[in-house]
Amino acid sequence: MAANPLQNLFRVPELKDKILFTLFILLIYRAGSHITVPGLDVGALREQFGQLQDTFFGIYDMFVGGGLSRATILALGIMPYISASIMFQLLSAVFPTIEKLQKEGEEGRKKLTQWTRYVTILLAMAQSYGYASFLQAIPGAVTDPGFVFVFTTIVTLTVGAIFVMWLGEQITENGIGNGMSLLIFFSIIQTFPAAVARTWESYMLNEIGIFSLILLLAVVIGVTAAVVAMTMASRKIPVQIPRKVVGRGRIREGQKSFIPLRLNSAGVMPIIFAQSFIVVPGTAAALFPGVGPLEMITEVFAPQTWPYYVTLGALIIFFTYFYTAIIFNPVDLAENLKKQGGFIPGVKPGARTSEYIDRVLTRVTLPGAIYLALVSLVPFWIFDFFQINTFYFGGTSLLIVVGVGLDTVQQAQQLLLLRHYDGFMKKGRVKMRGRQRFM
Repeated sequence: MAANPLQNLFRVPELKDKILFTLFILLIYRAGSHITVPGLDVGALREQFGQLQDTFFGIYDMFVGGGLSRATILALGIMPYISASIMFQLLSAVFPTIEKLQKEGEEGRKKLTQWTRYVTILLAMAQSYGYASFLQAIPGAVTDPGFVFVFTTIVTLTVGAIFVMWLGEQITENGIGNGMSLLIFFSIIQTFPAAVARTWESYMLNEIGIFSLILLLAVVIGVTAAVVAMTMASRKIPVQIPRKVVGRGRIREGQKSFIPLRLNSAGVMPIIFAQSFIVVPGTAAALFPGVGPLEMITEVFAPQTWPYYVTLGALIIFFTYFYTAIIFNPVDLAENLKKQGGFIPGVKPGARTSEYIDRVLTRVTLPGAIYLALVSLVPFWIFDFFQINTFYFGGTSLLIVVGVGLDTVQQAQQLLLLRHYDGFMKKGRVKMRGRQRFM
């Protein structure tokens, strides 16, 4: 009978310490999310934010666990660091220097990490200034507006962003790993219990029928299962590595392997880019009220309308191809394969291999892009049709939660596997020493 994996996690001392350390860091992050920036009336701020859920502020607020709507000292969260990382990833396709650093191994990675930290501080300062200006524009939100409030808000939020970046690095180095993603994961799931409680309260008050409640549960389970399946789905391109003579007459046997091309290579980024673009009119109209063209565009592309859904779906498909082309380079892959002496059966090495991989990737990306669009839109269609507004279950948050969850589970399994092999090797060394004593 197989042992319970959860029990194994806490039986291994190293893994147990990593999990407890990660939970401790997340507890600190959660505690900081309840300390408000000085000089604010949070009640007036929440009332204003209730009207901005469909703007860029609402999307940003989701990633920081509601810290933006509460104006906490950690309101910026890990997003400045994530934005800086994405910026360097996109710039690597334009500037050869950055691309070269990415290929230099550990030293190049350290230098890019340092540059990312500097850009994170600059982005945090710029976002803090914009947020402070936004707070001063809300009637009654700031008790004493002026230079002092703006300066203290910039310092507080920038230091908070640096602190969150440090927390994420601590999880990556000393915890279970993938610290930046885990902070976003935790920020999203911490809103789920309150949403479940609101939904149950609406059911008890007969605001939601039993059929709608069952349908809501079915949609959540079905979409989650689909996301898990599509996240792990891939198209495997077979690769053959021939037998080769290595060193002094030693022969390395031929190997058969494969190149996995995921159906969703771009992850959640296309949805984030698409939502960031489509909320620009609404955000501009909220910041500059009374501008006729902006209000007209906002009405046309308002959420829960077909122009909004069609435009969002088209943007998601476009950005899926765009981001996949940036992060996946068939030419480099073909060159690396050629250097190792490997080849794809039936395809000539070099340019033909690159063209073949690019053609397969283009075909695989289409169902992945359509899947991303459906995951983002189907929950909204169901909830709008049955008038369920107590539970937010968007594609962006779901993809992040599932992706980070699967990655964390895989890392825990790798740690358990390494622990198993370490123990096996130690037993082997002990046996060898025992034999040597009697020789």
